[in-house]
Amino acid sequence: MDTSAYLKAVVEQTSILADWMHGKDATAPVPTCPKWTLTDLVDHVGGTQRMVAMLVGERMDEPSKAYAGYVPGPTDSGQWRDWLNEGAAKASQAFASVADDTPVWDPSGAAAGVPFWSRRLFGEACVHRADGAAALGMPYELAPELAVEALEDWLDTMTSRGYWENRPGFADAMRGDGQTLHFHATDAPGEWVARREPGKVALERTHAKADVAVRGSAVDLLLVISRRRPLNAATTLEFHGEKALFDHWIEHMDWVTEG
Repeated sequence: MDTSAYLKAVVEQTSILADWMHGKDATAPVPTCPKWTLTDLVDHVGGTQRMVAMLVGERMDEPSKAYAGYVPGPTDSGQWRDWLNEGAAKASQAFASVADDTPVWDPSGAAAGVPFWSRRLFGEACVHRADGAAALGMPYELAPELAVEALEDWLDTMTSRGYWENRPGFADAMRGDGQTLHFHATDAPGEWVARREPGKVALERTHAKADVAVRGSAVDLLLVISRRRPLNAATTLEFHGEKALFDHWIEHMDWVTEG
């Protein structure tokens, strides 16, 4: 997917979430993010989209101004639908005003901020819509090709040089001496091998034997690896290998506490 396709999907995914959130109990808990209520979920989605719209639209090379300008959502849940859709529209407009090589701060360390943030907003929208579904008892559906893209975003961001360098607790926990985990989507093209090395987690898009192998639908892979669904509830997934190694990986794939 290119930047415009990511932003089109951001608008679509946010619209679905916005319809779900409209008029709901602001204090309702979000079970997949145990410290959050629906208010926190809405604040995070809409505030992040506005923050990224500022970063990209103003071509920022460091994030302090955008962070300082973070905008919380309205307290009245009857205003949530319009507020969420407005945030997605602002993001879409900001990305339409730049090219992929426009200099924008890139926390991954790859110096490609526009492509990074377009995919990051897409991954955020997909995963946080799963949070909304869990909170409201809604069915969660996502096309396999989109689930693969969202999983690619999650894995690539969490194994990026920038994330490793800026999250020392994560880096210390994930250092290894070659332990490998293989994730394989069966309903859309998508395979990854993550290797825990002393100075990084190396990610390859390949098929290989590994210490852990998890295979099944792209949406189940996305939800399990992003900690939105426990492995034993993901009925399409096949698991082989060292359960302790997989559990350690999942335990540290936590953006609620890591960032």
